[in-house]
Amino acid sequence: MNPPNQALHNSNLRIATTDLVLMALFASLGLATKNLLYPIIGPMMGAIYVPTGAVTGGLYMMWPVMAFGFIRKTGTATMVSLTQAFISLILPYGNFGILSFIIYLGPGLAIDAFFLLTRHKSCCIACCMGASAIANVIGTILVGATVLFLPWIVLTFLAVVAAISGCIGGFIAHILLVRIEKIGLRGKKNEQK
Repeated sequence: MNPPNQALHNSNLRIATTDLVLMALFASLGLATKNLLYPIIGPMMGAIYVPTGAVTGGLYMMWPVMAFGFIRKTGTATMVSLTQAFISLILPYGNFGILSFIIYLGPGLAIDAFFLLTRHKSCCIACCMGASAIANVIGTILVGATVLFLPWIVLTFLAVVAAISGCIGGFIAHILLVRIEKIGLRGKKNEQK
């Protein structure tokens, strides 16, 4: 009998069942936030012809950022976004048909790439705000270009609005992660890899 592969056993690629459950939980929280905020803020934003997702997107982009900060494994935000894409197909808001996979995966990939390149893991306020802002900008541009077919000037304005909203969502995500760490539900930064 072969001994278990030690490299895989200690690998960052290994995902525990608890991690998958947490990813599903964060994906559900993101979609629940979207479904709660859209009917409230949608009519106000529709009156001034601003897509609701650009304004409120930061509040649902905070969930993949929080998932990454809670689980601290590369690919977490992508898995959360993929789960959201599948679930969104049965929900009334945020359902873009087959384009849902592109629209939801883009921000998740952007969050994972941001944390991979910066070597941060939702550890400070700057990285949480940056990741959430980039994810919201990517999501807004994807919806604006592939679904709404908006001109570049409008997309540029919406990208700025999305970045501001994303920074607010990242700020909230960081505050929540710090509170979760204080009550002991998340390990200390130096205890995890």
